[in-house]
Parts: sequence; structure tokens; C-alpha cells
Amino acid sequence: MKPRFVYFILALLTIVLGISSRKIVGIPLFMGDILYALMVYFGFRWMFLKSKILWQIGLPLLFCFAVEIQQLSTAAALVAIRETTLGHYVLGQGFLWSDLLCYTMGIGLAYVVDRFYIERIVT
Repeated sequence: MKPRFVYFILALLTIVLGISSRKIVGIPLFMGDILYALMVYFGFRWMFLKSKILWQIGLPLLFCFAVEIQQLSTAAALVAIRETTLGHYVLGQGFLWSDLLCYTMGIGLAYVVDRFYIERIVT
């Protein structure tokens, strides 16, 4: 199976799981943040397949942190985007320090799964 296809499918499945996690009662809200980080990781792996470990972890983490930090902004354009359904899913709603921890955990988990499971399947 082609590696890009695998990462693309994993990103799509993670999106479905992430949206579902917000709809199912009993699943903690932080799971959505961890799944968001997994989706970002798989998306970056899809785009930058041959990247080194620093970029595999660093770029997705930087992206997630930037999304969280932009939530501190009250710029009218950003607020308007966040009020849409898609904007809310992509940009979030309000800054939380705990989200940064969830993103770190999610990307760490994605890297471990990638390194010890996915890479062995696709190579």
C-alpha cells in the first residue's frame, strides 16, 4: 500500500473520530484535542512523506500551538470564522493551556504509532 494513501486515509478517519467524539456522551472533551493533533500529524506526514524526525514532530506541533495561540485574538475576521461550523472545528473556540498538553500528547502518540506500526506496514 502506498504511504501517502495510508496517511491520507488515517487523517480522514481521525477527522470522523474527532467529530464523533464531540457527539457521543461520555467521551471526555480533551479526546477531541488529542484526535485533532493526530489528524494534523497524519496530514503533515501525507504532505511531507520523507521528512526527518524533527520535522515529523515539530511542524505538526508548531501548527497546533499556532492554532491554539490564535484563539487569544479577538480580531473580527477570526471571530467570524470561528463562529462557523468548519471554522470552529479548524480554529477552535477559546485558548486553554490544557489543549497544548493534549496536542503534545496526540502528536507523541501519532509518532509512536507511525514509527512502530504504520512505517512497518507501508515499507
